[in-house]
Amino acid sequence: MTAELILDARNATGESPVWSAAEQALYWVDIPAARLHRWSLNDGQSQSWEAPQMLACIARSGDGSWIAGMESGLFTLKPRADGSLDSRLLARVEHARPGMRFNDGRCDRQGRFWAGTMLLDMAAGAQCGAMYRYNAGQAEPLKAQLDGFIVPNGLAFSPDGKTMYLSDSHPDVQKIWAFDYAIDSATPYNRRLFVDMQAYPGRPDGAAVDADGCYWICGNDAGLIHRFTPAGKLDRSLAVPVKKPAMCAFGGADMDTLFVTSIRPAGDISDQPLAGGVFALRPGIKGLVEPAFNN
Repeated sequence: MTAELILDARNATGESPVWSAAEQALYWVDIPAARLHRWSLNDGQSQSWEAPQMLACIARSGDGSWIAGMESGLFTLKPRADGSLDSRLLARVEHARPGMRFNDGRCDRQGRFWAGTMLLDMAAGAQCGAMYRYNAGQAEPLKAQLDGFIVPNGLAFSPDGKTMYLSDSHPDVQKIWAFDYAIDSATPYNRRLFVDMQAYPGRPDGAAVDADGCYWICGNDAGLIHRFTPAGKLDRSLAVPVKKPAMCAFGGADMDTLFVTSIRPAGDISDQPLAGGVFALRPGIKGLVEPAFNN
């Protein structure tokens, strides 16, 4: 299977792809560039907007805006046709230490937004990252629901919403866990090892779940996207022409395209000139429409 380059975006850290079915367009972010990007399936055109802080994760809101995890908290974003981006703080976060930001995030099946934090200095290996949950109108500052992570990542929910997946992509950890998820209270419990990624190529990065309930995870540093069954068994691995795929998301007219964002590292990239691009794969499997934030 050949990965198709849909945009040579040259993102420093392309993350959080989200398909907008209403617009037939893919949105994603470039974290250090603090930019929100959009690519239209119908005409292949792209557009971007600059945010006031590093922008790490996004989810569509019911009113057509976006909820986003940034540096100092969660924000509402409204991109304008003139290239401007309206932003408003929804909930601030009191980080465990200075120099932190949000990282991976998405809504559960009921439209509650989850996002994790990490220390910018990833090499420090500090277990100060935490997972936060936000409901519309919730009191601030945000309260940590899970903690002890270095780089929380790979957040996803099963089709019925009763299983939550979460990883830590730091080289010292590289594990994916599954939790039972109490839908009424939005509480994860019964944490257990789902996949030890040290047994497979690539560190666990961003993830998606397909209509069959299988879990797709980007194998960062290995140029692969792995599909694991709900039992944690490797089903297949698909290649992309870059070393650092960052996150995947299903979309397209029939929800049968797997979009993949990637990272463009500093230094010599002569062996991966398309690093930072956005790619499309057609694995013969359909995905699920991501829930909008219930605001």
